[in-house]
Amino acid sequence: MEIDKLIDATFEPISNAVASVIFYSVRLLDLEIKLILIWLVIAALFFTFYLGFINFRCFFHAIDVLRGKHDSGESNGHISRFQALMTSLSATIGLGNIAGVAVAISVGGPGAAFWMAFMGLFSMSTKFVEVTLGVKYRQYGANHDQEMISGGPMYYLRIAFERLQKPRMAKFMAGLFAACCIGGTIGAGGLFQANQAYQQALVVTGGDASFIADKGWLFGFFMAILVGMVIIGGIQWIAAVAGRIVPVMAIIYVVAGFVVIGIHHQAIPAAMKTIFEMALYPEAGIGALLGALLMGVQRATFSNEAGLGSSAIAHAAVKTDVPISQGMVAMLGPFIDTVVVCMITALVIVISGAYVEGGGIEGVQLASRAFASGISWFPYVLALTVFLFAYSTMISWSYYGLKCATYLFGEQLIIERIYKLLFCLFIIIGASAQLSNIILFTDAMVFAMAIPNIIGLYMLAPEVKRDLRAYLRDLHQKRNR
Repeated sequence: MEIDKLIDATFEPISNAVASVIFYSVRLLDLEIKLILIWLVIAALFFTFYLGFINFRCFFHAIDVLRGKHDSGESNGHISRFQALMTSLSATIGLGNIAGVAVAISVGGPGAAFWMAFMGLFSMSTKFVEVTLGVKYRQYGANHDQEMISGGPMYYLRIAFERLQKPRMAKFMAGLFAACCIGGTIGAGGLFQANQAYQQALVVTGGDASFIADKGWLFGFFMAILVGMVIIGGIQWIAAVAGRIVPVMAIIYVVAGFVVIGIHHQAIPAAMKTIFEMALYPEAGIGALLGALLMGVQRATFSNEAGLGSSAIAHAAVKTDVPISQGMVAMLGPFIDTVVVCMITALVIVISGAYVEGGGIEGVQLASRAFASGISWFPYVLALTVFLFAYSTMISWSYYGLKCATYLFGEQLIIERIYKLLFCLFIIIGASAQLSNIILFTDAMVFAMAIPNIIGLYMLAPEVKRDLRAYLRDLHQKRNR
């Protein structure tokens, strides 16, 4: 048996077992509806209404905060607002924006793109809450050591339940999130990214005739070395690399997308009409509508991570003493990731008509065909972008998992080394397994993080609302001076 097939055969039963628990579903109108998706949609809508549509009314203020317009003096933390957002975006603007969108359209049709954008807008509110809490309840090392800042759902979950005089539940919920995050790190940060980067490398090097065909493990080994060279330096190295890679890769991808869209500009009105009609008035009826909606929500959440709590871990290291202000900055993440970048992918796929040619579930291969419809050599540009997206996501997610590992097992050097070694090992496995198994395991572990995290967000929502009111009141007073 070839190494790639042996690894995949070993991995498949693990994926099935984990997904059967996390993606428990109920049947409605001949459609399997995953309860975890309902859980995420309700949270996004609740926080949007509860906080007075903060995602819309504070959008431009968030941009001003990111620019440093409201900063003053020295603050605790050791990365800038821009670096924190770029580190978070390097984890979210990954292959979910390319392969994830392609999967959504290949399964749920063009209408799924509309629901991805819809979920992206409302997820901004969820992201605001979790990052605000992540910064507010971050922890420092001995003697207020700036190099040992740690934050995230595991800390605010513990505090939320301790206030209810439930120490055992506090320990369990915080530990549950940390354990799920480690699994999600392995899935979203290592397995899925390596898998899709390898698939695109195959496309541009000859497919089945490629010299790297059936050598996924070798490609994964190469990526693991590159990732290991950065993550060894911790959050400062990760933030520095992310701050350089993310803007470059985003510009390359956006420009490439607009070129293809421009080439097919005459098809833009028809494509937009198709997306809206398939999202709101599908010919196949209510079942098709729900299918597109649920697939759009699932891929949007996988892409921007709102509700999962992961971004709060990266933003916790930011230089600020005003948690609400960083929540504002973080709110821009889902907009950039899902509303802008994902919609560019969706438009390229729908305008080119590449999704019609496919058969069944497809990832980066569908996106590659769509880009090739514009210019034949564009898949090479996509291959570079895919590699950068995958690489940046890996280094950021490695940090999330590391912080959860040290939370569970202690801030020890041996724990860090073991975790980083295992993370790199799973990159090799990811490049060797099949797409269906990767998506199944990745989605299950990533979405599992939302269960304890959103419970904590609901519990602490009143204090976030109070802090927001105080912040906006102070801001109003400063403007009137």
